[in-house]
Amino acid sequence: MRYVVLDTETTGLEWREGHRIIEIGCVELLNRQVTSNHFHQYINPQREVDAGAFEVHGISNDMLADKPVFKEVVSAFLKFIEGAVLIIHNAPFDLGFLDYELSLLNLPSVKTYVAEVIDSLVMARGLFPGKRNNLDALCDRLGVRNSHRTLHGALLDAEILGEVYLAMTRGQEQLLSLEEYSSSFLQQECHTTVNSLAAFNLIELKATVEELTLHHAYLKKLEQEAKLESLWSQRITSQSLQAMS
Repeated sequence: MRYVVLDTETTGLEWREGHRIIEIGCVELLNRQVTSNHFHQYINPQREVDAGAFEVHGISNDMLADKPVFKEVVSAFLKFIEGAVLIIHNAPFDLGFLDYELSLLNLPSVKTYVAEVIDSLVMARGLFPGKRNNLDALCDRLGVRNSHRTLHGALLDAEILGEVYLAMTRGQEQLLSLEEYSSSFLQQECHTTVNSLAAFNLIELKATVEELTLHHAYLKKLEQEAKLESLWSQRITSQSLQAMS
């Protein structure tokens, strides 16, 4: 599954008051690694940036004057996130702004383009209840380097959040490794067993048509009680037809 970590910067805190997106940053996670594949775009919001927002991200009106409007970048953005699992810290905030921008273009919401949305803030609150769970606090707690982050920026925050998400889900990586080991072990054991049995030159006895018919009738009885057709029944039917031909 392809994962995309997403962050936005905006002109203010509330899209319902007409505030707009001014920066989108997305980074890709593949095989539990942050890749170099990313989407990053500054956007002309066609309105002023609030002073309070500027203090947070340092993106000025002058910086955005020559940037494209959302309509001009939406296709590339949607193509990048299409079919992915989105990871967003405090997802309602970013999704609210993104959905507002999409609605202005008569386009459906973000969730219609992606497989799933994971709110990493909800995850963090579950892992660390009662503690501060903003990005800086999580970096300190999980040992993720963020000393190069003096201001908020969508792409940088997305990269850092990717590392934070990987740190919060590190146990899943260990579980995956265990599953891969178990699968490899079982395949090796089965191969060894087959080789061992081959040495005995065993005689293969095939079921007769009568035995297959009786077994099929028994399965049908079970299926009627369970009100569900079994895979065994399908296989036996196929074997029966082959035996009769």
